[in-house]
Amino acid sequence: MDDISRDRVRVNEQIRISPVRLIGDDGEQIGIVSIDEARERAAEKGLDLVEVAPDARPPVVKMMDYGKYKYEAARAAREAKKKQHTIKVKEVKFRPGIEDHDYEFKVGHAKRFLEEGNKVKLTMMFRGRQITHPELGLEVLSRVMQDLEGLGKVESQPNMEGRQMSMVVAPVKQTK
Repeated sequence: MDDISRDRVRVNEQIRISPVRLIGDDGEQIGIVSIDEARERAAEKGLDLVEVAPDARPPVVKMMDYGKYKYEAARAAREAKKKQHTIKVKEVKFRPGIEDHDYEFKVGHAKRFLEEGNKVKLTMMFRGRQITHPELGLEVLSRVMQDLEGLGKVESQPNMEGRQMSMVVAPVKQTK
């Protein structure tokens, strides 16, 4: 019963307004009938009476197998969810005086994230007196962008937020 009230779909005995516009299980419009007659016709065919347009006057009800309808709708929603790709923002952190091996390692991560179709937030963290030379951090970020050429494009330019400088790189759409 919770599913029905949450979906705001009235079925069979929950439909109280009479008369209603009845639609058959084949999609053919039967006409305006009393709610009791509509229930009888649905019961004869072993189907449920489902309110499809409650705001219409008179309300529109359709004869259908409600359990099968709910199953098909849930299945379609699962399929749609399976096909969609959510873009996540992955973060890679750097320091102004980063060594070559660490740099290559982190750029490799950024490349992998972009190839997977995720956005990458490049963060330059300044510690202590490093903050007095933000141009050193900017040099490292521009070097990263040169290495990511072709894989990603800058979505937001480097900007300072306290002791951190960050920028966002979005993946370039590959043609398949």
